[in-house]
Amino acid sequence: MRKLLVTLALTVLFLPLLWLMPAQAADLGAGEAIFKANCAACHMGGGNVVNGAKTLKQGDLEKWDMASVAAIKNQVINGKGAMPGFGAKFNAEQIENVASYVLDQASKGW
Repeated sequence: MRKLLVTLALTVLFLPLLWLMPAQAADLGAGEAIFKANCAACHMGGGNVVNGAKTLKQGDLEKWDMASVAAIKNQVINGKGAMPGFGAKFNAEQIENVASYVLDQASKGW
């Protein structure tokens, strides 16, 4: 009985900490795999074969208000112009991974 009470007390004390813990970091390796399989045909090396003015390079991402994971996720999910949306193809984690990969590569100059 004492063991049960101790376990219960510890659970009550530490369970709220789960909400305070940061989210898991994106898996850049998984994001890279998704990018290579689905995005690289049009965005090889951070470029854009359809619209050369809107690349995935840091300067262009900043210029077009796309220099955040949230903005890139929105673009991946919904598409825009010639780019199709991938919201039905990938789950939230996969989209987070590929958006984080794009932003990471942009910060490194591709």
